[in-house]
Amino acid sequence: MASGNTGKILRVDLASGDIGVEEPDEMLYRRYLGGGGMGAYYLLKEVPRGADPLGPENKLMFMTSPLNGTPLSGVNRYSAIAKSPLTGGYGEAEAGGYWGPELKMAGFDGIIVEGQSAEPVYLYVHDGEAELRDASSYWGQLADAVQHGLEEEIGDKRIRVLQTGVAGENLVRYAAIVNQQRHFHGRAGLGAVMGAKKLKAIVCRGKKKVEAADDAGFKEVLGWFRENYDRKGDGMHDLGTSRGVRALDADGILPTRNFREGSFEHAADISGETMRDTILVNRGTCHACAVACKREVEVSELGVTPEYGGPEYETIGAHGSVLGIGNLKQIALANKLCAQYVLDSISTGMVIAFAMECYENGIIASEDVDGLELNFGNEEAAIKLIDMIARREGIGDLLAEGVKRAAEKLGNGADQYAMHVKGQELPMHEPRGKRTLALAYSTSATGADHMEAPHDPFFESFDPQGTGAMSAMGFIEPVDRLDMGPKKVKAYYYAQLVWGLYDTVGMCDFVGEPINALPLGKLVDCVEAVTGWPVSLWELIKVSERANNLKRVFNVREGFGPADDCLPERMFQPLENGALEGVAIDREEFARMLELYYDMAGWDRKSGFPSPAKLAELDLEWLEEERPAG
Repeated sequence: MASGNTGKILRVDLASGDIGVEEPDEMLYRRYLGGGGMGAYYLLKEVPRGADPLGPENKLMFMTSPLNGTPLSGVNRYSAIAKSPLTGGYGEAEAGGYWGPELKMAGFDGIIVEGQSAEPVYLYVHDGEAELRDASSYWGQLADAVQHGLEEEIGDKRIRVLQTGVAGENLVRYAAIVNQQRHFHGRAGLGAVMGAKKLKAIVCRGKKKVEAADDAGFKEVLGWFRENYDRKGDGMHDLGTSRGVRALDADGILPTRNFREGSFEHAADISGETMRDTILVNRGTCHACAVACKREVEVSELGVTPEYGGPEYETIGAHGSVLGIGNLKQIALANKLCAQYVLDSISTGMVIAFAMECYENGIIASEDVDGLELNFGNEEAAIKLIDMIARREGIGDLLAEGVKRAAEKLGNGADQYAMHVKGQELPMHEPRGKRTLALAYSTSATGADHMEAPHDPFFESFDPQGTGAMSAMGFIEPVDRLDMGPKKVKAYYYAQLVWGLYDTVGMCDFVGEPINALPLGKLVDCVEAVTGWPVSLWELIKVSERANNLKRVFNVREGFGPADDCLPERMFQPLENGALEGVAIDREEFARMLELYYDMAGWDRKSGFPSPAKLAELDLEWLEEERPAG
């Protein structure tokens, strides 16, 4: 087995209690590499068509990559994969932190969990061994109590704890998974899969160093990064992901009041600058990462401590501008509650925004929400709903289903206020002002996803001299952010392949792009040095494309088609304020954009399934058996 990989995947059957080790062929590693690519392969192979996402047939997987555990900044990310209880299709979510590298150092490249336990359990993985232990005492506890309890039980404060929360136990369809209380697999509802399996946590502890096949070559890449990365000039270090709040507002694309508006009157009050100058107490980081973009905040009067980190941009948008709330301290409290219950903060905020707009339009009445006034801007009501959702109490039981299902049950036109794609709520980026997001949201296998590729302002900054981090892909001609023509589709398609590559190698997008800290050529050098494989950028891009097609096939197999590659109706309606007031997406332009993307991807326009030629090109001929009839 090549260096960088352990060559071992842990298999855990919760129904029988059996634990085994699989040793995949090296070619499987090279073809799928890691992360979502490896996970999608196993999901298609092993989860039957039509399986209940919350049933025993679904499998939950955690996959690292060859680079996880090495001391290069940004290569700490790993993937969680399962059939999504939120969408009914492919589910995947990445997380940073320390758990993925720790799993590698404990002796395994991944974990495949199957079946369901009759009673709550946790999995303890340590130094090449694994065992299931009783977790009954942790069931129903908040994330901090679970973290500290396991540290005390095992007698080691250096353990890395990955857990589902109260929301996952209650099968909230957008429940998350978290490691060390602040590093989230936020999207797709994978925490509910973990809860349905009664798997409370996976604890990792390992001491084995991850070795590079070519140590000198790896150290060369590491030295290059250290010499060229400017931490003092890095806005991501200074302000974290919330650095863009003011700019988004100025551009008229800060999602506000359930995406009706693009500008928020209190944008400055919830910005990264305001956080830095008021409630920020420290900058946290992930394994071996010099960027340290994580926020740690404290609001003593509200019980907010640095233990739960602090709100990222997505949380600021979802619990701030989207709800009409301009109080940063209240947003920090919402962040804490989502972390304690282990909820996806994006979907939680969007579900609350949906409820507020339904209340505003008489679809939800005061008596339906225990007398709460669900007006935009009501801080108390927003906080109360987080608790009700996590515990499935009152209207929280309905809202725990996500906006798609909630709208279907409410009727009376509620669907027009449900901002989702394929059942997954929109993240905090506005397609009417970032046009590639129309493609990202509509075609992503997981539903609306803002992490498919860099956003449109990036495409405006292409350098004709080819000096950018992704110049190796031919990004040399600027394209306007509102453009929806062939050049934009091509730029997006290529960029999506790069970001898919980041996911398969465990690279943080924010280290590769947008801060230009590691050009693609250096990333290729790193993969080659760690694995010992003579890889090229072409080969690695094809690994990414292979993964994207695996995920597409899974969704088509589960009943999704081109009609599901759509956008909420609101995206075709004009923004109500801001710099882009009156701007909407043109339906015909979007349709042409989508068709061109299909053609570039090699997907059939009628079925959405990859062409025989595309499957052959990607060594995926075995997927022909999944091709829809007719």
